[in-house]
Amino acid sequence: MGTGDEPRWLTDEQQQSWREMIGLLIRLPAALDTQMQRDAGISHFEYQVMAGLSMSPERTLRMSVLAAFAEGSLSRLSQVVAKLEKRGWIRRIPDPADGRYTLAILTDDGWDKVVAAAPGHAAEVQRLVFDPLTKGQQRQVGEIGRRILRTIDQDGACPADG
Repeated sequence: MGTGDEPRWLTDEQQQSWREMIGLLIRLPAALDTQMQRDAGISHFEYQVMAGLSMSPERTLRMSVLAAFAEGSLSRLSQVVAKLEKRGWIRRIPDPADGRYTLAILTDDGWDKVVAAAPGHAAEVQRLVFDPLTKGQQRQVGEIGRRILRTIDQDGACPADG
């Protein structure tokens, strides 16, 4: 907004949509975290970290790539990986291709944890996100998310584009 420009206020309809989106952004992660804590004894973020590794070649990713996948900062990821390392679910090693980087590797026990937690997570995502929507709305949710994320990550670093 330049000097002297009038603010671009939200319309009444936009305000209502924004309030609903804010509610979704706050309450959905909390609901997913509650389910994961109850059923698997881990946070939703911890699950996302291990799931990201489980879907990667050799169950291994650079920490920076894993942070982007899990939608967390590198410092938050480091703290969580240290916790998961203590539980024997992840191990870290220097990247043999470039020692400046660290690789996170999902262990066999970590794999077992993800496999055990995944059905409950998938069921909760189905129940909370997809079941209330038509097939068309489900596609729209994906497109809306991509468009907003592209606006946020204009440099093309958006993990959702992958």
